[in-house]
Parts: sequence; structure tokens; C-alpha cells
Amino acid sequence: MSALQPFSSKSKFDEGRLMQVLVAPIVSEKATMIAEKTNTVTFKVLQDATKYEIKAAVQLMFKVEVKAVAVLNTKGKTKRFGKSVGRRDNVRKAYVTLQPGQELNIGGETA
Repeated sequence: MSALQPFSSKSKFDEGRLMQVLVAPIVSEKATMIAEKTNTVTFKVLQDATKYEIKAAVQLMFKVEVKAVAVLNTKGKTKRFGKSVGRRDNVRKAYVTLQPGQELNIGGETA
């Protein structure tokens, strides 16, 4: 068996794990502009999620074809509340580019 095998989203991953990989969609001005311009959807994902898991999870949950996945780690900021110092959580974002002609409506609004 070779080390480089083509990716198949059918049986490689545990379906229970895939249902937990996508934590939440990111709805912001930047995410909306990117979605309109490049057909890319932004998600907050688990810290240890891989690109392949994210791709399989989006295809499983939304029944769309994924073209590419880009992943970004954002470090949590240190914030002060009076005398006490707190820290926001680290966030892992996934920019999921869909195949041309595919559409993913997260907002739920109907036009």
C-alpha cells in the first residue's frame, strides 16, 4: 500500500467524530464578503481537526462538493477585567471553498 492514497470521504472517518468537527459557522463582515466573492464558507472547528476531516464533515452535513480547505489558527488575546487578567480561547478557523455551482446557506434567510 502506498503512502499517498487518493482521499475518499466515504469510510475513512468516524461519522460521530465528523459531526463534532464543525463547532460553529463564523458570521462576520469579512466572512460574508469572502463568501460572496469566492464561494467560500468559514467555520470554527476543533483544535485537532485536519483538513481532510473538515472536508468530509462539510460534505456529510451539508451535501455539497468541497473544492479546497484552508485552515488558520488564531491565538487568544489577553484581556483585563479591572485587576484580574483573563484570556480568550485559541480559535481554529476553516475556510471551505465550494465547487462552482454549489451553494451553502447558513444564515437560514430565504429570498
